[in-house]
Amino acid sequence: MTRTVVARGYGGPENLALIDEPDCEPGADEVVVRVAAIGVNPIDHKLYSGAFGSDPDGLPVRLGNEAAGTVVEVADGVSGPTGPIAVGDMVVVYPVDGAYTDRIVAPAGSILHIPAGVSVEQAAGLLAVGVTAYYLIRTAGVTGDDTVVVHGGTGAVGSLAVQIAVAAGARVIATGRLDNHAAIEALGATAVAYGDGLLDRLRAASPDGYTVALDAAGTDEAIDASLELVAERSRIVSIVAFGRAGDGIVVIDGSSESSRRIRSETRTTLLDQLAAGDITVTTAKTFPLADAADAHRELQSSHPRGKFLLIP
Repeated sequence: MTRTVVARGYGGPENLALIDEPDCEPGADEVVVRVAAIGVNPIDHKLYSGAFGSDPDGLPVRLGNEAAGTVVEVADGVSGPTGPIAVGDMVVVYPVDGAYTDRIVAPAGSILHIPAGVSVEQAAGLLAVGVTAYYLIRTAGVTGDDTVVVHGGTGAVGSLAVQIAVAAGARVIATGRLDNHAAIEALGATAVAYGDGLLDRLRAASPDGYTVALDAAGTDEAIDASLELVAERSRIVSIVAFGRAGDGIVVIDGSSESSRRIRSETRTTLLDQLAAGDITVTTAKTFPLADAADAHRELQSSHPRGKFLLIP
């Protein structure tokens, strides 16, 4: 039997339940993975919160799109993006539907080998936020000639956007709470506190100005400051400020064909950068799979520095 967390109703985390279900059998080009760690992301709650509708026929809702573990079953000759797949391989699974489980069946195209020196926990927490951060960077066209402000620089997406921009050679200034400034500076960026006076503090941090703004915070003060600081509005890119698209900024939601292509292409790049030490992934907290509801409650009520993981 497979242990899986599903949402049996729409609303809050009280709708989550751990169920037992029969093992799914893999198809010819599918891989069975015994899951060791699962990434928790804000989209997981949105799937059953009612944000995307509440069709009773859609219940139960399966949650999670990234996991990591060990291959336990695969047909001969099956390969994924990083090469041939064999029983015993340590792999990350992304993208996939229904990752909140201890055994997952996924298409070979979603199976990537975990590089040597990378832990299963790091791999499980990397790709969903990493491809989003990379899409921000690619959309804004960040290069080593840029001065970049990252709003929300210690969140899961923002911290990776900081690191990817730094690795590209850009000068990076990132906003965050005062108690997170040491963490921002450890990533290679200059830290600036958000709140009243943000625009003045950002100007003081980079008197020569900014060429790019990447927004993972979504606040009006972040967007207002970006509009004042960055001349080209096409280089102000947000993943959350959908209500400000009318100001001419770029808001990305991941639904376009180009977005899916870029996200797919950057998976191996992110794993290589993680293995090389160019980027890091911080695990904020781990929860047993059975306590997924607690993980969702805490994620909604806090601003963790890093990723939450579920451990089957």
